Amino acid sequence: MDVLKKTILSEGKVINEGVLKVDSFLNHAIKPSLMKEIGEEFAMLFKSNNITKIVTLESSGIAPSLMTALSLDCDLVFARKRKSLTMTDHLYSASVHSYTKQVTNEIAVSKELISPEDNILIIDDFLANGQAALGLADLVHQANATLIGFGIVIEKSFQPGRQILEDKGYRVESLARIANLSNGTVSFEDATIKL
Repeated sequence: MDVLKKTILSEGKVINEGVLKVDSFLNHAIKPSLMKEIGEEFAMLFKSNNITKIVTLESSGIAPSLMTALSLDCDLVFARKRKSLTMTDHLYSASVHSYTKQVTNEIAVSKELISPEDNILIIDDFLANGQAALGLADLVHQANATLIGFGIVIEKSFQPGRQILEDKGYRVESLARIANLSNGTVSFEDATIKL
């Protein structure tokens, strides 16, 4: 997806060989027109799969998931990282470790929001080590729903996340696959981007 790759190149900041900062358009600020295009791209990739719900993780996954849900005309559920006073019982929950933030969160979704009849697409902002993806998949499986696949905005292909998910038989569709972040620059798996 060239528009996403161009935005990564122009606005992303390589922090080190493992971390890419995309706060200006995905993780802190949102570019609605870019999110709309991302949503349309995911919808095109999964349009024949009868998606009934999208599941994501708060908060960076919400914007691309919402736009995808609009394009697919389906519902969106986001897993919470922090329990509120209204989230006390009847929860599906899983532990997710974030390597970027060096914290482990207990994520949760109300059992009322996912059912065995659902065909679920999981969308996330990044795929690196696959821990968030596996935690979200765990929630879907606890609900006995059907997991159709994963839509990933940015994949760090040099980390094991994709392989872990594919080894479990999951479909993974990434819009921008980063080969490396060496020497302070972003290199994509598909180097045919036209700037």
